[in-house]
Amino acid sequence: MISLEFVLTSLLIVLMPGTGVIYTVSTGITGSRKDSIVAAVGCTAGIIPHIAASIIGLSAIFHTSALVFQVVKMIGVVYLLYLGIGMIRNKGGLQINEGIKESAYMIIGKGVLINLLNPKLTLFFFSFLPQFIDNSANSYLYQMTVLSIFFMVVTFIVFILYGFLANYFKNFIVSSPNVMRRIQQSFGIIFIGLAAKLALSDN
Repeated sequence: MISLEFVLTSLLIVLMPGTGVIYTVSTGITGSRKDSIVAAVGCTAGIIPHIAASIIGLSAIFHTSALVFQVVKMIGVVYLLYLGIGMIRNKGGLQINEGIKESAYMIIGKGVLINLLNPKLTLFFFSFLPQFIDNSANSYLYQMTVLSIFFMVVTFIVFILYGFLANYFKNFIVSSPNVMRRIQQSFGIIFIGLAAKLALSDN
């Protein structure tokens, strides 16, 4: 059921930098390895509703109701802009959380919102998963569920690796406030760019 083609395609998709990757990397730089894992949990959890919607067919709502799609999309745009502008305006640069830390709930919450407020993920899974379904079998729901779980596991592992790498390299940049500030501003610009891409997309 889980073909090599599906494994490689899933890996390539997850490896492509997106909002989840950027958030996990930024958390890995500013926090600990544990924070990276927590961020990966949040970002992975954020795709569960999209996968569930695609499996049970709720994504048809987005196809039939342009208003619903646009409302959810614009909420996502606003949230990404909020994160991006906040990072750019913070003159202090990224703060390494060795004292007061964000709670695990806050880190997970941000990760969930980042992916949850992107309705295009539902359409992506709705079009992506069926390509790897065996039409000769009747257990479509079972197949899509297994493929979805596998995709989530790949996402979680890759995000953790991204976070760990970021956490490792922070030791080389933490000594320079200017570098930290530039990195934070870069993350902010990336989030704003992703918001613009989402806002300007036709569907």
